[in-house]
Amino acid sequence: MTAVDVQSATALGKATTHAVLSTPRVALFDSRQPIEAGRVLAFPVRTGRAATAGAPRLQPALERRRLRERRPRTRLQVTDAGIVAVAITAAAAANVGTDRSTANAWGLAAVGTLTAIVWFASLALFGTRSTTVLGSGASEYKRVAHATGLAFGIIAMTFVIFQWHGVRMQLMVALPLGLFAVLVGRWTWRRWLIGQRAYGHYAARTLVTGTRDDVEYVIRQLLQDPCHAFTIVGAALADESTDRVVVDGRSIPVVGTTVTVADRARELEADSVVVASRLDGEFIKRLSWELEGTASELILSSRLADVAGPRISLRPLDGMPLIHVKIPEFEGARHVLKRTMDIVVATLALIPIALVGLPIALLIALEDRGPVFFRQTRIGRDGSEFKILKFRTMVTDAEARLAALQAANEGAGLLFKLKHDPRVTRIGAVLRKFSLDELPQFWNVLRGDMSIVGPRPPLPSEVDEYDSDVSRRLFIKPGITGLWQVSGRSDLSWDESVRLDLRYVENWSVMTDLMIMWRTARVMLQPEGAY
Repeated sequence: MTAVDVQSATALGKATTHAVLSTPRVALFDSRQPIEAGRVLAFPVRTGRAATAGAPRLQPALERRRLRERRPRTRLQVTDAGIVAVAITAAAAANVGTDRSTANAWGLAAVGTLTAIVWFASLALFGTRSTTVLGSGASEYKRVAHATGLAFGIIAMTFVIFQWHGVRMQLMVALPLGLFAVLVGRWTWRRWLIGQRAYGHYAARTLVTGTRDDVEYVIRQLLQDPCHAFTIVGAALADESTDRVVVDGRSIPVVGTTVTVADRARELEADSVVVASRLDGEFIKRLSWELEGTASELILSSRLADVAGPRISLRPLDGMPLIHVKIPEFEGARHVLKRTMDIVVATLALIPIALVGLPIALLIALEDRGPVFFRQTRIGRDGSEFKILKFRTMVTDAEARLAALQAANEGAGLLFKLKHDPRVTRIGAVLRKFSLDELPQFWNVLRGDMSIVGPRPPLPSEVDEYDSDVSRRLFIKPGITGLWQVSGRSDLSWDESVRLDLRYVENWSVMTDLMIMWRTARVMLQPEGAY
């Protein structure tokens, strides 16, 4: 990150450091057919100042965008209000059912009303329905949890001060029930929103500008966005003139240059303009002025966010926001909490695993009379070795037959993979498809060798080939699952696998772990890239 980047952020006063996390904007078209992956749309470009001179054509576009942004927020408001009312009513009913003698209808109604007002206001104050987090997943859920925690913290303090009857039951019933229901409601609406965006609705019509390399990088990230929040309508290049930019086989029209990008944004009625290069602060400032009154918002993209996104913060200093990047920590309270969660989850998981494991073990043993479990040396945190435990999915002499198959390797980078590996047994193929062979690794988690969520546990031979950057994967414990497993698994390239692991190592959080666990359960039911 250079001084120019910092000045560029200054020019806006409100810089977004990663385009993928920026505000979703609505689509201004109506398609009845799903848009293919990448959702690249081309529009005829009108030239000349006449197309951009007057406000009458721009104002309707801005109003349509605001209207369609309001619709999802209104749905969330109604859903949140209904859930809050039901949770508070359930708490009041529980209070009456457990203590009829002291229950006071008016008192319970007053406490319930106060709880509803504080809770609903807290959800609004934390921006849980803001377009910057709407449909984003972890960020939205985290805000909901923080808002709910603050609301009930205020309610708890009120109880301590005034000793109001009925508050305790609100904390015991409404808090867990309501928080769970609100999160489920947000998840449900997020799935609906993603489904709508697959048809082009509620997706930001996006114009990307900058140098060719930076434009291609940002477009690649936007096309891979699982929330489908962006529809790319064109690119405006700074360094050369060409008709198309091709990214991962997809063709994006070049509609102008960095000089004409504001005009093109008006003509295309773009919802957002992403600046994808280290252009000077004067350019950013003038572009923000030129986009005033249009339907477009200005977004700055920085590759720094790929590694340090959650650790980035802005600190204003006499009108010049300084970009702070917090140094990652690999010890402390957060890691203690992670270890505690590992122990609890592994302990609870091993009980049903023991029941499911019995028929699996029997089928493995009956197929070829070999051992049930497969043990292999892997490298853990800080380069320590441990024996990973899996259900055996290959023939007993699989290691001896590996050399003969090296020429047919389909794996990425240092990994050896074959989609149709002849060493895999029939029951092993089923176990691999649904990741059931990984279940014994919960014992490794309980022992402290692994974590539930983390980078892929590498072989010693792989670690010997690591360079200094890739070796950062060893800074935390490897995991049973991780970003690599919920993002394509064996179908990922080596570079993409490393990028995902490093991003997790640098930026993990408890909320991220919970999200990955949830996504892992879905991947097990709808497996992709598992072989």
